[in-house]
Amino acid sequence: MPSAPLVDISSYDFSNTLFDLNDIRRVNPQRHEMEQLTAIVHVDESTHTIVGYKTIGDREFWSAGHMPGFPLMPGVVQCECGAQLGGFYARKFDLIGGDYLGFGGMNSVRFRKPVFPNCRLDLVAKVVRVRARKLAQFQFQGFVEGQLMFEGEMLGVTVNRDQV
Repeated sequence: MPSAPLVDISSYDFSNTLFDLNDIRRVNPQRHEMEQLTAIVHVDESTHTIVGYKTIGDREFWSAGHMPGFPLMPGVVQCECGAQLGGFYARKFDLIGGDYLGFGGMNSVRFRKPVFPNCRLDLVAKVVRVRARKLAQFQFQGFVEGQLMFEGEMLGVTVNRDQV
């Protein structure tokens, strides 16, 4: 049974962006085929909630090889979309510091329906815990045309260049 939606996704105007791809690039380090976020349409610092989307075209790096003839968006890429949305929030509003925000783990991830090219994947992330400026825990969900496609929980951790 799917969880309750974190927000009413139909209440957002996805044509009115707060942060476009260029703004996202000033915060998130991913580039080229690893950019999995198109725009941000809502930020609520009082509830630590962010809403954005990924426009999925028919020439995604995975579309030719992930189920040839039946291009199915890989679950790990769906999770990356949610992580980049949460990462944008954490870095833009300096929740935990560090040079980068890395995956610390994921829990309770569920894929409800398949995601295919030529759609808009609407994304929601909500901070549920911040610990000692070292870890941020987010719930995330992805929707296509108002239907819940996937959900889960992620841990974002600080990563510094001098840790290498």
